[in-house]
Formats: sequence, structure tokens, C-alpha cells
Amino acid sequence: MSGTMNLLIGLAMGLSLLALASSRLPSVIRAAAFQGMILGTLPLLLEEKFRWLVVAVAIGTIAVKGFIIPNLLRRALRAANIDREVEPLIGFVPSLLLGAAAIIGAAALASELPLRPEHAKTLLVPGSFATVVCGFILLIARTKAISQVCGYLILENGIYLFGLLLINTTPLLVEAGILLDLTVAIFVIGIIVDRIQREFDTLDTRKLTSLRE
Repeated sequence: MSGTMNLLIGLAMGLSLLALASSRLPSVIRAAAFQGMILGTLPLLLEEKFRWLVVAVAIGTIAVKGFIIPNLLRRALRAANIDREVEPLIGFVPSLLLGAAAIIGAAALASELPLRPEHAKTLLVPGSFATVVCGFILLIARTKAISQVCGYLILENGIYLFGLLLINTTPLLVEAGILLDLTVAIFVIGIIVDRIQREFDTLDTRKLTSLRE
């Protein structure tokens, strides 16, 4: 079971690197969506006994992160009529290198932590640390609002992954609450993106610096 879990977490980290390396916004959205779907299946692998609450949270996570939010972002992308991130604050190759360094650093850090035996055999801790850092890099390195929203999604995926460490002691209602907060936040961000597009006819957040009063 841990082998399958490590494979899925490794794939999720690879998708983080793909998002950092890609200039095409549809590819970044797909990477964030696939990552959310992959991580949404992990609670089913961690639970030894079948529980409807776990299944409900897994289905809700896959639906929201894999379908609902990406569809909203694609709609915003079509409305803005843009396809690429042209002038990132940090280039794509440096972003990729930073992401790779984050994965290596997270693995080194996790090996020094006093983890429980069942957690030491998995990539939950290094995967969560690396995903949070990669999401933060994407959030600050890009200028398009869509890319920044995807960075926020990937960052939240890392927090979600870390929360799975406590799946046996903390009620999954906490994870459901995080998912609800994420959904509300994305809707608010969607409204902000729409306002930026209407005001400036672009999704470049650097235009916000021209606002006064």
C-alpha cells in the first residue's frame, strides 16, 4: 500500500514541477487539476477500514479540485482570451530548478524529523513540504492571475497532504472544512479576476499597481 501511495505522491510532485516549467496556462490548470485528483484518492489508501465519511471527502476533493475549480479557471481563460504567461517575474527554467531544489530539500529535511514508523516509510512529509514550496514559487513568480490561482491551489494541496498525517486522530470534517474554505476562496478570486479583466482588459496583476484611492 505504501508503494502505491509513494508512487502517487511522486506523481503529484512531478505535476508541481510541470506547472512551474510550463508557460501555457491550460497546461498549468491541468497540472493543478490532476494533482488535486491524485491527492484526493490518498485518504482511501490510508484508511484500513471502510468509512463513508472518508469516501465522501475523497469524492468531494476530486470533484472540486479536479473538475469544478479547473472548469471555472478555463472559463476565465476563455473570457480573457489569453493562452500563455509571457513575462513571469521568475523565468520558467529558474522556477523549475527552485522546485527541484525544494523537493530535494524537503526529502533531506524529512529524513531528519522524528516521524512515526508508518509515516517514515511514505513520502507524505517530504511531498507536503515540497508541494507547498512549489505552490508558493508559482504564486509569487507569475504575473497572470490564473497562474497565481493555480499556485494557490498547489500550495493548498501541500497543506492537504500534510493533514493526511493526522487522518486517524483528527476527524475528516477538518479536511472537509478546508475544502469548503478553498471553494469559497476560489469563487472570491474568480470575482477578482473578472474585475481585473473588465477594468484593464488583461489578467496581469501588475496592472493593480496603477490603482489609486
